[in-house]
Amino acid sequence: MEKEVFRRFGHEIIDWLADYLENTERYRIVPDLRPGEIKAKLPAAPPAAGEPMEDVLRDFREVILPGVTHWQHPGWFAYFPANNSPASALGEATRSLEIKKS
Repeated sequence: MEKEVFRRFGHEIIDWLADYLENTERYRIVPDLRPGEIKAKLPAAPPAAGEPMEDVLRDFREVILPGVTHWQHPGWFAYFPANNSPASALGEATRSLEIKKS
């Protein structure tokens, strides 16, 4: 991925994350899906070649996100949430980069 493409999608993802953390209450806490629904929407095998980031992010929004339990939701009382602040999300992203350098 070229630097400018990385930068563009990095900004898009951070903007999405900031909006998500600010508006988590608009999501259902626990998904209303049956077992296997997400798997049925995914291809049986990974693609032979990389896909455009637009497609990856669309799959995230339309296929993956509807199956997420939103621990950051203000009505979630089951466990202590993780990465529920902008600072912790950035810290986790930074930690991921450090692991890859090792």
